Amino acid sequence: MRSFPRAPRLAAVLLTLVAVPAPAAPPPEPDPHAACVAIGWVPRDLLERPLPLRPGTGNAHETVTTRSETAQAFYDQGLDYLHGYVWIEAARSFHQALRADPDLAMAYVGLSRVHSGLEGPEEARKMLERAQALAPKASDRERRRIAVRAAQLEAMAALGDSTRHAAYKKAIDDALATDIDDVELWLLRGNAEEASAAGRGQRGNAASTAFYLEALRLQPDNAAAHHYLTHSYETIGQVPLALEHGEAYARLAPAIPHAHHMWGHDLRRVGRIDDAIAAFKRTDALEREYYAAEGIPSDLDWHHAHNLDLLATAYQYKGQMRLAEETLRELAAMRATNDYVPSGQKTIPAFFLDRGRGEDAVAAARTLAAGPSRPVRAIARALEGQAELARGRVEPARAALAAAERELDSPPDPKSPLASRGGMAGPWLDTLRGELLVHDGKAADGRALLVDVERQFRAIPGPDAWIQALFRLESIARFARGAGDWELAEHSARQMIDHDASYAGSHVAMAEVARHRGETEIADRELAAARQRWADADEGLPELEHQRRNP
Repeated sequence: MRSFPRAPRLAAVLLTLVAVPAPAAPPPEPDPHAACVAIGWVPRDLLERPLPLRPGTGNAHETVTTRSETAQAFYDQGLDYLHGYVWIEAARSFHQALRADPDLAMAYVGLSRVHSGLEGPEEARKMLERAQALAPKASDRERRRIAVRAAQLEAMAALGDSTRHAAYKKAIDDALATDIDDVELWLLRGNAEEASAAGRGQRGNAASTAFYLEALRLQPDNAAAHHYLTHSYETIGQVPLALEHGEAYARLAPAIPHAHHMWGHDLRRVGRIDDAIAAFKRTDALEREYYAAEGIPSDLDWHHAHNLDLLATAYQYKGQMRLAEETLRELAAMRATNDYVPSGQKTIPAFFLDRGRGEDAVAAARTLAAGPSRPVRAIARALEGQAELARGRVEPARAALAAAERELDSPPDPKSPLASRGGMAGPWLDTLRGELLVHDGKAADGRALLVDVERQFRAIPGPDAWIQALFRLESIARFARGAGDWELAEHSARQMIDHDASYAGSHVAMAEVARHRGETEIADRELAAARQRWADADEGLPELEHQRRNP
């Protein structure tokens, strides 16, 4: 495994102050209506609660204009949480820095970025304005950073405007021309290479990696750079590199749940599914400890639903369907406080559909179709239609497809973080369209569409999409066998092997095709491979039981 160079951490002051409790001075007089006001989906009073310094959150350090070591330490902690997408604790840290130094302009820049993460654009703008008001007390370098944030918010106000996006990138480049050794600027520049100015490291590309690697050159083992490199390398399919940087991030930020979760992403991709489950469970344990200690409802943390989704699909991958369902039922019970919760919950009806439980799939899909996210509502209707068709209810399936199409025809909510991602629903709807074509006797047309669906699913970047693609390929292979379309069944099985030969279900699909063709030796070999990979599966797993009954 590659070793990364080490250097003394720039955040030495943070390490010396870790044990310092929150200042005893009372906070400013609270707004009596604060508890009734939310920023994004989180109550304001929660975002402003005092907190202590905590170890293990990362190693960010940016020298800011303050005479208070406490303010500096809390500012750095806010950066760590910001880079780890722990929005609530980032906000609390920046507010704590402001209690120690009310003139700390950069803390307001940090809060502006947090509020963008919480989908609170108006509050993000207000925090920038406060930073701008304090700019005369800040350094020249900090004033350039405030200008960069202003350019970003201008671009985020019109995400489809390439001119504004280019102006944002130029603002960073102009600042870098003077502040060439500014690690945080290099990180921002990598974020800016994403498809829009709203990029925050989750959807980086090949170009992004150059900026993050420069940050690592300036500060070897910078935790945030490792984090963003993990995402970027995942996006471009460089999984071994993503795995290395994910492991580094988990090592450098052990108290950040997302750090362990990120490593779990790529452990799955290299066949280390047990290690991936351990990483997702470690994430879950850290989150639960945090919620209990701080009295924070889990549904206010966008990440919890996301981690439950990936943990459940990891159990499903291992054939541990009881644990998968148990985890998904917990996910189903979460309130949809934001669009990220229902995005994870779409796994629930898909799971029931894959298990042949049509009635449960329909019920789960209809629940999800009543939620706040337009693309997820469309996906839910498509899954409802698939489940109805599997139950032999053709007209309800057609009605569900029509309802899904209406969802995508309706105007998106511009405030939704998924507003521009209506296309994510496309392959789900096309799956139902293809199955209906096959049912209607248009086998060639249906087969062609479903083959294209498989291409669409496999082309979606990212670790979440990767495992969903695997299960959607499996679903199409299962449908094809049931419809007697062995050409499509074989194509789908080969796609599964190509997508992930470590998955037992890929070998079951190949065994089914070989058995149909009378290739008993190949079928037995594929089935043996499946049994080996599902050695820890639930007893009586239907996929294996079917093979035993039909040798």
